[in-house]
Amino acid sequence: MRVFRNHRSLPSDARGAVAAVGNFDGVHLGHRAVIAAALKTARTVRAPAAVLTFEPHPRRLFRPDDPPFRLTPFRAKAMLLEELGVELMFVPKFDRNFASIPAEDFVSGVLARGLGLKHVVCGADFVFGKGRGGDVALLKRVAGANGMAVTVVEPVGDGAHVYSSTAIRDALESGDPAGAARLLGRSFEIAGRVRRGAELGRKLGFPTANVDHRSYLAPKSGVYAVRAAIDDGQGRWLPGVANFGNRPTVDGLRQLLEVHLFDFSGDLYAKRLRVAFVEYLRPERKFDGLDALKAQIAEDAHQARRILAGAGLSAAKAMAS
Repeated sequence: MRVFRNHRSLPSDARGAVAAVGNFDGVHLGHRAVIAAALKTARTVRAPAAVLTFEPHPRRLFRPDDPPFRLTPFRAKAMLLEELGVELMFVPKFDRNFASIPAEDFVSGVLARGLGLKHVVCGADFVFGKGRGGDVALLKRVAGANGMAVTVVEPVGDGAHVYSSTAIRDALESGDPAGAARLLGRSFEIAGRVRRGAELGRKLGFPTANVDHRSYLAPKSGVYAVRAAIDDGQGRWLPGVANFGNRPTVDGLRQLLEVHLFDFSGDLYAKRLRVAFVEYLRPERKFDGLDALKAQIAEDAHQARRILAGAGLSAAKAMAS
């Protein structure tokens, strides 16, 4: 997948694309419906398949004091889009200047003249331009006048919920990673570099990888059954147990994501680890000393092994049926 950080001076072979347009934080099942429509149209008209998204996320510009909220920071989003078959990713810098572009100028200047799009695909709730002044009706009118076709994809859901990034965040913040996975179409992941920590887990017999999570939404504090993979392109997922929180037994002062991989030996420092949250086991709590903490970690690990073995068996049955 080719990534372009500017909507100006594109090479000729990157113009004339069919582009899905939106923030796409999470690349959840609703987003995938929009992207799938763009991919299908691109194949039909024999044009490049593209996604136009924005970095940083507009919420970061307009609400800079909000805590981290991203489900998929740029690198994670790009990886997922490439896996879906997207060929081109347009990522203009969303700053004050970009945010001040009037809606009509965004369509005619950015989409038509800048990117040279042939066809635009978006969700029915897509809004854009200065003061969020543009909607799909304006998009269709101005796009048509500039020789671009438009496809609007209606909201999709599972009958009980419309797929949305907000609903996924709510599920994660309430300790329901399985509910988030149903909306995402995959497990929620945090991917980050492994940093050196206090090595308390190693002293307790459960060595942990301290994963940098600062770009991501903070899920509910507590202990999780997880699967993790070294982000080296090999795709080997390992079962494990993780704690997300402040470690109250040792008076921790900041949130950490600490991951213990079962039956693993090797040096993970400075490597990137992808951590997929499977099931919430329990909230954090303060124990009466390290011996009690060690005993609880052993119980957590036993429970996580059992859950992950069952999840693996269910997945195998689903694939065989």
